[in-house]
Amino acid sequence: MTPPHPDPLARARLLTSPSVGPAVVRELERITGRPAEPAHATGPDGPFVYVGDTLPEPLRTSHLLWFHSVNAGTDALLAAGPWPEGALLTRTVGRMGDRIAQYTLAWVLAECQSVPEHAAQHSRSEWRRLPSELAAGRTAVIHGTGHIGSAVAGLLRACSVRTVGVGRTFRAVPAGFDRVVLAGSQEEATALADARWVVSTLPLTGATERFFDDARFTAMRGATFVNVGRGATVDMAALETALHSGAVRRAVLDVLPDEPAGPGDRAWRLPRTVITSHSAGITADEDVVADFEACWEAVADGRTPALTVDTRRGY
Repeated sequence: MTPPHPDPLARARLLTSPSVGPAVVRELERITGRPAEPAHATGPDGPFVYVGDTLPEPLRTSHLLWFHSVNAGTDALLAAGPWPEGALLTRTVGRMGDRIAQYTLAWVLAECQSVPEHAAQHSRSEWRRLPSELAAGRTAVIHGTGHIGSAVAGLLRACSVRTVGVGRTFRAVPAGFDRVVLAGSQEEATALADARWVVSTLPLTGATERFFDDARFTAMRGATFVNVGRGATVDMAALETALHSGAVRRAVLDVLPDEPAGPGDRAWRLPRTVITSHSAGITADEDVVADFEACWEAVADGRTPALTVDTRRGY
């Protein structure tokens, strides 16, 4: 996607959504050298840059030069309606890779050391030795080999976990991975059968919706499934079947197809499953500021920002 020309950018108004806090707004004003304005019921009649979590329908106009999302995921944003032609879309990643990697490692080590079982015993005032295992030498299969997947792989690899990435296209092996296989290949099926942990960092696109289906869960022979990507990439009925059959040993779900999950949601009753309410990679204010500033500098120089979203692919 081509970035806006520096001339319209110089004239563009800066609009922010109500979700953007005062401290961030002040930083946006410093970076752009202009005052921020709240979004109104109707969009401005000239070029504007908008920073927020959603893009209201009145702002989906030809005057939108650039929308910077304060979130990393943009699937809901793009699903809300046609994206304005020619408008740049960038997103906030910040240190999300580090946060999600630590989240994943925490659950891997907690499982190895029987932390959930020890906590349950404590609640019953029960003293009983429980088994433990070493993570070193085990295999983690990580679906998604981009920024977040590489961060997860790198941290697990530092604990001597073998890391196999699964991608949709062939490319050089990214940092953190021992090797990468193609999605849908026999190599993926073999990797799933060998996996101790299967981690999803997948975005939600037309190609990844319900990606984890009966076939993939059946291919896992007792692996623990960790989803830190998008909830709708998982066929929840297939996961439930796999948990009951033992094809999936445990599940850690930071995301669900429908959020927030109400008290009656079937996901709460899945066996050997923990749900963590979409908190693995919460975006901090400093992430928004740092990523917007990097994008602003790139656009002002006529370069395409590294955090640009391909609106056709969805990420």
